[in-house]
Amino acid sequence: MLRKGIDTRIHALAGAIAWGAVLGLTGCGGNLPEAPLTVSMNGAAVDQTHYRIGPLDAIQIVVWQAPEFSVSVPIRPDGKISMPLIEDIQAAGKTPTELGRTIEERLKKYIENPVATVMVNSFVGNVQQVRVVGQATKPRAIPYRADMTVLDLMIEVGGLTEFADGNRAVLVRHTAEGEKSYNVRIDSLLKNGDIRSNVPVQPGDVLIIPETWF
Repeated sequence: MLRKGIDTRIHALAGAIAWGAVLGLTGCGGNLPEAPLTVSMNGAAVDQTHYRIGPLDAIQIVVWQAPEFSVSVPIRPDGKISMPLIEDIQAAGKTPTELGRTIEERLKKYIENPVATVMVNSFVGNVQQVRVVGQATKPRAIPYRADMTVLDLMIEVGGLTEFADGNRAVLVRHTAEGEKSYNVRIDSLLKNGDIRSNVPVQPGDVLIIPETWF
């Protein structure tokens, strides 16, 4: 019994040291700037409705008044798709709207004034993920979707563990200026309903939730 208790304390101490090392790289959550209320990329505001399609995503293509061209297809690992009479269309890296315009151009050989709509049914592309690590109930990588926020992440991972120090959480983001770290106050959001703490996230973000210090 004594040995078991010692092992438990050693495990907890090791976890604390590990998270201390992580936060030593990103900075203590309490001393970091607050996460921005808008997301940006390359210095410009990002319209989050413009999701960029990734490999292995599944999309639905609807061509108005041409059901023979309307299909549901996966994005191949090489980032391309094929549809009736059209092969090897580059899809990965484009927004659904951009891909729709590309398809329309290719369809002009067969249809007069084609109108194509592209919808993403399944978000799988690795570049479009947000990762939650540390003291979440179910830490994991989550497919990004438009207008995703910290609250959405918490719902996906089942909230915080009883050992989490939510107000010292750190959001790590890659920007045009390099890696940046921000403080996120998850406890204030979940326990006090502070909507100002419900900051938006963007693809590639990593949310680190440390263990509380007793």
